[in-house]
Amino acid sequence: MPADTWREELRSRGYRATPQRRLVLEAVRDLDHATPDTIRDRVQQTSAELNLSTVYRTLDLLERIGLVTHTHLGAGSPSYHLAEEADHLHVVCRSCGAVADTPLDLADGLVERLRDDAGFEADARHLTVFGRCRACREA
Repeated sequence: MPADTWREELRSRGYRATPQRRLVLEAVRDLDHATPDTIRDRVQQTSAELNLSTVYRTLDLLERIGLVTHTHLGAGSPSYHLAEEADHLHVVCRSCGAVADTPLDLADGLVERLRDDAGFEADARHLTVFGRCRACREA
């Protein structure tokens, strides 16, 4: 995401483009399935101390304005992606813990059935499927 894009998005909504917001957004961009803890750790590697509550508040703001989105990959903290890179669903192996991104269209049948049968409009970008990966099944 170009630097001007996020700065303009923040400013157009009345928020300042602070160094902390930039660092959190850069960490989300650079990390795969970034949790608030891993974001804080990444920022602290390259910058001054960053409080975990600041990370949570920043992520909340960035999600409200549509720059990041989150999903839950199991117990614990949510994982964050840049919103522009979040069009996928997740599969998580219960045996080894591996997380893989899969094409969103794999859930099309489920989304259609939920809409047709239950009248429910599902957002599959937040879908996480738990099971066993091929390597664990073959082991």
